[in-house]
Amino acid sequence: MASDPKIHTFEEVAPHNKTKDCWLIISGKVYDVTPFMDDHPGGDEVLLSATGKDATNDFEDVGHSDSAREMMEKYYIGEIDASTVPLTRTYIPPQQPPYNPDKTPEFLIKILQFLVPLLILGLALAVRHYTKEK
Repeated sequence: MASDPKIHTFEEVAPHNKTKDCWLIISGKVYDVTPFMDDHPGGDEVLLSATGKDATNDFEDVGHSDSAREMMEKYYIGEIDASTVPLTRTYIPPQQPPYNPDKTPEFLIKILQFLVPLLILGLALAVRHYTKEK
């Protein structure tokens, strides 16, 4: 740990809430856990759900091992200014891809998955019918 830790405000930490840029506040300290996202045993969703708030309770409720607590040291980037952390978390909805009302390719694939077997069956019956008469 650095001898003179950087003091972060909540406004600095809150935007770091993505898989490629994830910071957590635990016990008054700020951790950049971005490199750990793929390795976290609970998955990256667990870490992402703890962003934008004081994640101390989330961390303690799980009952992490001593080795997990030691591992946190390498992700430590500073302290949090406790006066800037809101008491209640305001909900920030996750970013979603825009709605695509025109799902033509998906619809076309479903139609073809239904029609192609019917056409093959019809062709097989037609071939059987015409070869049986002659």
